Amino acid sequence: MQPKLKKVLTIALPILLSIGLVWYSLSKVPLDKIIEEAKNADYRWILLSVFCLTLSHMSRAYRWLFMLEPLGYNVKFKNSLMAVFATYLINYGIPRSGEVARASILTNYEGVPFEKGFGTIIAERVADMIVMLIIILITLILQFQFIVQFFSEKLSVKTLLILGVIGVVGLVVLFAFRKSEIKIIQKINNFIRGLIEGALSIFKMKKKWAFIGHTLFIWGMYLLMFYTTTFAFDSLEGIPIAAVLIGFISASFSIAATNGGTGAYPAAVYAAFSIFNIAKNPSFAFGWVLWGSQTLMTIILGGLSLIYLPIYNRKHTMV
Repeated sequence: MQPKLKKVLTIALPILLSIGLVWYSLSKVPLDKIIEEAKNADYRWILLSVFCLTLSHMSRAYRWLFMLEPLGYNVKFKNSLMAVFATYLINYGIPRSGEVARASILTNYEGVPFEKGFGTIIAERVADMIVMLIIILITLILQFQFIVQFFSEKLSVKTLLILGVIGVVGLVVLFAFRKSEIKIIQKINNFIRGLIEGALSIFKMKKKWAFIGHTLFIWGMYLLMFYTTTFAFDSLEGIPIAAVLIGFISASFSIAATNGGTGAYPAAVYAAFSIFNIAKNPSFAFGWVLWGSQTLMTIILGGLSLIYLPIYNRKHTMV
């Protein structure tokens, strides 16, 4: 694939996907119904939700310092924090491009070589991915009976057998993949090993327990952000904790797949909540209000960070 075409597709596909999901969302529930649900929401809970998200970003910025310090860089917390806020804003343009910008910000204002800064961000993401997998595993354990019952009702015995065969074939292919001597496959294997080594290096760092503590706090705030928002809607009173966990997991993946979850976030919440027979109107309204409050916070704090970064660092240099 030509580099120009690849670049266009990288930008265009997530945008088109977001537009399609926004249309899908509004085709399921008219905008006036969503607005009506949103008007009746208790925005004190929404503010608490945004506060939880802000705390998680602050913790992420502080956690980053633990990875940069062993490399010999004493980065100012304010620069780290503004870089984190800017990251989330830039990700609304091109998914994952914010991480590149985040490393570039430290290169420009703190003199941290780009490859080193970006390497710490990759290691961070590996740690985040591990916590996400733990949340998924805990959800599967806590809701094992419900999940088995749900799939047994939705899937026939024939379909389950086919899935089982696919799983076995997948394991065989994975084993063969690991032993393959094809160059490109070896590169992929080495990349995966590098990610694993990066994750394990966390346990070797000087402040590993502080890093782990902040990682758990970050994800605890994410979960609390999602959960507290349910209290803003009377129609979601008594929502099962299983719906919250599965909704959170589904919504988290939607953010990674699109431009900051545009369109995808409400659709992902609805897909999860519908498993528990929660009505469409409050499901979509919940998704749009939660996504909207996150987006507004990101635009304000991310925008202010991009404006203030050169001002703050010019003042610091002059002093």
